[in-house]
Formats: sequence, structure tokens, C-alpha cells
Amino acid sequence: MAALRVLLPRARGLVLPRLGCAARRPFASGAHFEYIITEKKGKDSNVGLIQLNRPKALNALCDGLLMELNQALENFEKDPAVKAIVLTGGEKAFAAGADIKEMQNRTFQNCYTGQFLSNWDKVCQVKKPIIAAVNGFALGGGCELAMMCDIIYAGEKAQFAQPEILLGTIPGMGGTQRLTRAVGKSLAMEMVLTGDRISAQEAKEAGLVSKVFPVEKLVEEAIHCAEKIARNSKFITAVAKESVNAAFEMTLAEGNKLEKKLFYLTFATEDRREGMTAFVEKRKANFKDQ
Repeated sequence: MAALRVLLPRARGLVLPRLGCAARRPFASGAHFEYIITEKKGKDSNVGLIQLNRPKALNALCDGLLMELNQALENFEKDPAVKAIVLTGGEKAFAAGADIKEMQNRTFQNCYTGQFLSNWDKVCQVKKPIIAAVNGFALGGGCELAMMCDIIYAGEKAQFAQPEILLGTIPGMGGTQRLTRAVGKSLAMEMVLTGDRISAQEAKEAGLVSKVFPVEKLVEEAIHCAEKIARNSKFITAVAKESVNAAFEMTLAEGNKLEKKLFYLTFATEDRREGMTAFVEKRKANFKDQ
């Protein structure tokens, strides 16, 4: 969750505004958002698109933006028409870190007793698949936010980093944990201890992102992937997501036991019956999410 002003030095000719972002009260479903844009995409409007929209602050992750993001995720999670979600930012930045002005005067006591960052992990609780479409900077908290998603697509000019060390702190929302699992100890340690960035291509080679696209094609390709996922059974997709995520929490033996139980569970669904019947009958499956 590195600070914007440290992450993007003036030496590169980039002058950043000192913008605050006050925490806001929760909104009702469908309320107007100030820091994000949401809409439904895809031929069948079955993909929820969330765009972080604080361009002057390079989408710094302030409390107000995170509250809106959590509300949007909840709205799409409850919407039966939406079967997958794409999370993106702008061409210059997915999110260039957390908002340092909201953190600089915090103490250990108010971080600990106030459960600071407790609202950051909503992305991990969503059952529907989330694809991060990362253009530009994904630094600190922005990199952590992308790693909370299920799939990461990157624009060819994207940059990833965990530069909290340059602020005298460390990542606080999974940066040391998810990054290590994604790219291995050596590269993760190098990134965390130096604050150095890696390019989109380096991130792909390391296993952090699955595909790299031209900047102007990135969101379109992420939506296309989300549509492909949305054609499958929503229920079975959620089960598959749970099983893959369990691989990061369990031993191989424990994970295989869980996978087998979840596999058995699919035989209690109409969608499993329809999928296999359609295969035998050489036709396209018509899943009902049951």
C-alpha cells in the first residue's frame, strides 16, 4: 500500500497532486459513485465492470474509493444476471498505491484497535470470478488489489511493485504472501526489499499475470474472458474457484481431499447432469445455475 509520492518520483517528470479522499457513509444499492464507474458489459450484459476513477490521484486507494468498491462488488455479487466481474483502472494507472495522507498520522494503537485495512479484503470474499485488467501502475496497494483478484490480465505498459520498504513499512494486505506464492521467494524478496518494479512481460514470465495485451485491447480482452466464464454454470464456477483458492491454504493431501469432496458435490446439481448429457448428445450445454 505504498505512497503515491514516493512510488512515482519527481525525477521522472511526474508531479502528483496532494489530494485527500474523505471516508464516506455507506450507500444504498444503486447509489451514485464518486470514485468508481460501474456498468454491465458483454453481449448478454452478464459481466460487471468496475473502473477505479480517481485519475488525478492515479487511482490512489483512499477509504472512500474502497467503500465504493466494496459496495459495487456487493451489488454485482447479488445480481443474478452478473456471472463474472472485471476490475480495472485507467491507462496510466490501475492503482498507484494507497493514499498516504490517510495513513501518515496513524499509530500502532489506532491501527490495531481500529482494525485498519479490515475493509480491504472484500474482493477475496466474492464468490463470482474477478478479472483484474491492469494498465499502467499497479504499485503497493494497487498490486495487492490486483493479486486479490482471480485472474490478472496486463496491458503491455503495466508495471507492478511492492515499494512499501521505501516508506519505512511493509505491505499490509497480502503483498508479501500472495506475491511470494505467485512468483516464488527470490523475486518476491527482491521486489519487497528493494521496491523495484517489474514490467508486464516480466510479470507474465514470473507467473503473476496470465496474459499481456496492447493497452487499448486490455479491457476488451478481459471482458471477453469474463463472458467465456459467464457461459458456464455460476454455481459450478464458484465451486471451482473455491477449490483453486484452497491450494494456497492447504497441503497437497488436504487440497486433494477437498477437491474430491467438491467434485462429488457437483453430482448433486442439475448443471452437472446437463453438462454431461449435452456432451454425450453432442450439443451445447444449457446451464440453469442449479
